[in-house]
Amino acid sequence: MFETIIGLEVHIQLNTKTKLFCSCSTKFADKVNENTCPTCLALPGALPVLNKLAVAKSISLGKAINAKINRHSTFERKNYFYPDLPSGYQISQFQTPVVEGGFLDIVVTKNKDSYEKRINITRAHLETDAGKNTHETSYSKVDLNRAGTPLLEIVSEPELRGEEEAISYLKKLHSIVKYLEISDANMQEGSFRCDVNISIRPQGEDELYTRVEIKNLNSFKSISKAIEYEVSRQRDAWEDGKYEQEVVQETRLYDVAKDITRSMRSKEEAADYRYFPDPDLPPVIIHDDLYEKGQIIPELAEDKKDRYIKKFKIREYDAEVLTSSFELSQYFDKLMDNKTDVKLAVTWLSVELLGRLKAEHNITNTFITADVLSSLISKIKNSDISGLGAKKTLDYMVENKDIKIDEIIDKLGVKQVNDDSAIEGYIKEIISANQDKVEQYKGGKDKLLGFFVGQVMKLSKGSANPVSVNKMMKEALDLDS
Repeated sequence: MFETIIGLEVHIQLNTKTKLFCSCSTKFADKVNENTCPTCLALPGALPVLNKLAVAKSISLGKAINAKINRHSTFERKNYFYPDLPSGYQISQFQTPVVEGGFLDIVVTKNKDSYEKRINITRAHLETDAGKNTHETSYSKVDLNRAGTPLLEIVSEPELRGEEEAISYLKKLHSIVKYLEISDANMQEGSFRCDVNISIRPQGEDELYTRVEIKNLNSFKSISKAIEYEVSRQRDAWEDGKYEQEVVQETRLYDVAKDITRSMRSKEEAADYRYFPDPDLPPVIIHDDLYEKGQIIPELAEDKKDRYIKKFKIREYDAEVLTSSFELSQYFDKLMDNKTDVKLAVTWLSVELLGRLKAEHNITNTFITADVLSSLISKIKNSDISGLGAKKTLDYMVENKDIKIDEIIDKLGVKQVNDDSAIEGYIKEIISANQDKVEQYKGGKDKLLGFFVGQVMKLSKGSANPVSVNKMMKEALDLDS
């Protein structure tokens, strides 16, 4: 039996409008090499100027992960050569980062069992991102738009034991980053990506064996699959007696198409990077105003979940769903700001709307805004339409990108009939057509009331008020008895 040892390095692109040391835009997917200047191109004579907002966002993260904030920190040059690193070094923090220590408490579900675990964090330091290489058949292209974008690298202690714990930790961290609004944390665009350090050891041993780093993973699924493959590769090598030959300290990449990890380069140690203080950057001194500003953080997912349960009296499961993403909780908060009925809001957001949204129309970009859904819910609350009519209306809106609720209701003919005389006409017709069932009802089969109500709803095409139908049908059958 083997134990898996995992440490994670998470790189978060901070959502500042400009880069860490210059005024170039950080906008994603702009024209190639458009957002560059002498500073982020590392041209001679260009001097870096620190982005104050990046420091403030780092302090917020430190507060959220229970860390120490160093009021005095430094920047160093981390020397290595990549084609997309024009300076030949990365400006990073080595000796004294802004954020030091901290921890995350996670809940891990494994084999249908759950347990809590505290994962300690070593540090979270500011650094510049590199550019991006695009490889063609016979040549490569370099886009330096991303070079100099502010990164916050969060390094965990090697305390994670398996993919389940790693994913739980990453999802918790991703949630915190989103709720703090310090990054869009878009994994597909690389603004939340992860390096996974993995080793294994025989169960019961304390020694740490050779670790392998899997670089630049940007989806929870890929992270899980990469860990699973690498652990299997190392275990097979150990059992075959080839561990020392096949498991070496190196950086590997995960090939999604082949579901394997493959060697990229040998892994550097800190000495290989030849860290030294950046001569162009003075120490970072965090004054009281910036420190206090960073200490004020918004309501995070766990706190918001507790508030939903206490204030709105909703189930814990529903509160977990509503806080599972920052955007979903924002949507629900907007519904509550509109004084929407809580019970209906929970159902129509977490079940009805989410159940209808396709991949291209998720809660972040759906044209069915909280105001629109609130209006639809108010129609149900006021008995203007039935639940069935509301579902048909929502179906139509999703398929036709139309949010003119009143026009849709008229077009579909789902406006609820609250006129007692109209309902009475439906009831008489159903009773007349089902005399055999009437006799059975008179004979004591009370459950047939549901049949008669259903027939009226069918005859009215779902437009009759079901509460009125139920009451009036029972009165009519009992009177006829």
